[in-house]
Amino acid sequence: MNISKFTKILLGAVLLTGSLVQAQADDKKVDPTGTYIWTMPGRNGGPDRTNTLVLKLDGDKLTGSVASPGRGGAAPTPVDITDGKVTGSDISFNVVRTFNDNSMTNKYSGTIADGSIKGKIESERNGQPMSRDWNATLQK
Repeated sequence: MNISKFTKILLGAVLLTGSLVQAQADDKKVDPTGTYIWTMPGRNGGPDRTNTLVLKLDGDKLTGSVASPGRGGAAPTPVDITDGKVTGSDISFNVVRTFNDNSMTNKYSGTIADGSIKGKIESERNGQPMSRDWNATLQK
């Protein structure tokens, strides 16, 4: 069977176009915009702590804030997220809190699926790495 040069070029172009369309579909970002809530155990056996995350996707930029109950039962204070990123269904961002002239960075990462974000919160305390799970649910 003799395939002409034009047919080979046309077939190659069709295959390449199909690959590009599939690559774009695989790279499609989810939109995490919304308010999420999750509960974590309290410090030293204290009452559970309910956290609120507000996210907004604006183009490629992920912004928002996290509000956690204050120490000693103080009202929650929102803290802006930094370095927010969305890659496919994965998100990541940092939250930097400052108290007593010290700052602590919590690095959040997770995967969005079915109205929730499941992932890890990583930080460092006294030079020791710490990690805990988080599972936030989108509020409707």
